[in-house]
Amino acid sequence: MGVEVSRLSNGLTVATETIPNFESVALGVWVKSGARNERDDEHGLAHLLEHMAFKGTGSRSAWKIASEIEDVGGEINAATSVESTSFYARVLKDNVPLAIDLLADILTDSKFDPMELEREQQVILQEIGAAHDTPDDVVFDRFTETAYLNQTLGRSILGTPETVQSFTSKDLRTFIERQYGADRMVVVAAGGVDHDEFVREVEKRFGSFRPHAQVEEPHSAHYVGGDFRETRDLMDVQIVLGFEGRAYHVRDFYASQVLSMILGGGMSSRLFQEVREKHGLCYSVYAFHWGFSDTGIFGIHAATDKRGIGKLVPVIAKELEKAGDSISQQELDRARAQYRAGLIMSEESASSRASQIARQMLLFGAPVVKEELMERLGALTVERLRDLSQRLFSTRPTIAAVGPVSKLPAYEAISSALPEPAERKLAV
Repeated sequence: MGVEVSRLSNGLTVATETIPNFESVALGVWVKSGARNERDDEHGLAHLLEHMAFKGTGSRSAWKIASEIEDVGGEINAATSVESTSFYARVLKDNVPLAIDLLADILTDSKFDPMELEREQQVILQEIGAAHDTPDDVVFDRFTETAYLNQTLGRSILGTPETVQSFTSKDLRTFIERQYGADRMVVVAAGGVDHDEFVREVEKRFGSFRPHAQVEEPHSAHYVGGDFRETRDLMDVQIVLGFEGRAYHVRDFYASQVLSMILGGGMSSRLFQEVREKHGLCYSVYAFHWGFSDTGIFGIHAATDKRGIGKLVPVIAKELEKAGDSISQQELDRARAQYRAGLIMSEESASSRASQIARQMLLFGAPVVKEELMERLGALTVERLRDLSQRLFSTRPTIAAVGPVSKLPAYEAISSALPEPAERKLAV
């Protein structure tokens, strides 16, 4: 049946995908506002708002919100990312009106009670403390901070103890009024849902939502790169090596995703075979590519003991250099198969499908059909991936390491081991 899309009179987009034989529905509200939309004095406010959404409204206490959804066997939650915030639920299809009503209630009538706020601030302080005590969390936070120095895109979503404790109920109301408007929101459902009935229920509860947010668009991100090292008394050194990647809208975005799979997307990937299987330098090594609305970042994460750290990075650098010359058709075909399988498997989960549709609506204004994605993947060639490798891995690197880092090669030595800047400009 595919994705059906409607727009309410206030500009709110409503999208559904009916999945045959599903008795449940995954639904939610996605807002084009996340940690990146915070002002300098609002670091952590978007995440705090997500937490406070379930702490009571004008007609429901925090207990009533939780009990009403769980009385019918459903679940409700929220999440904050760099560029969006989501409030979502999963229920049996007969309970969709209740889920919509709960989501609308928390987005239109949250009380932000000062006592609840104080309690939730303490919860987030514990969350920040737990992240600080987890080296692989710390290394990624420092990695993004270094890659996007002094920019909101590089800041931790959680905020700092100082900023989190400074926020008031008024700050939360001001942020939601400034950032949340129908023109920056989508309501999505997937599973055993009827589109017309769903639209009618959304219209009842969201039809009067303010049409426009008074949002200030974030500054364009600027990849910087650099070096961060923190000495800790640990068994392993956690290290992330990264480069400037590609934004969602850029032609090379999907090529970058496929390249990350070839290099470090599974047990057959180059880095896993070379770093772990051949040299035994670490238990886990993988590559990733994160796309944002106007930039991206390509990275490799690994952990090794202090004896192996001197060998690890040179081995990785050698594999990155080889990628510019020797990617094979077999590797490309395998990565395409992985990507395709991931898409198909995600369609078998209503929750995954709803979030996928929501992301596409926020980014592109329309759902992207699987056939179009397959066509883009099918157009990739080994020549294009080799060219991309040369250009990606010759950008200024970002290095973040946490642990016994004394034997990690100097930043200049790592940089010089990476590919030289390429002259070819096949695709951007």
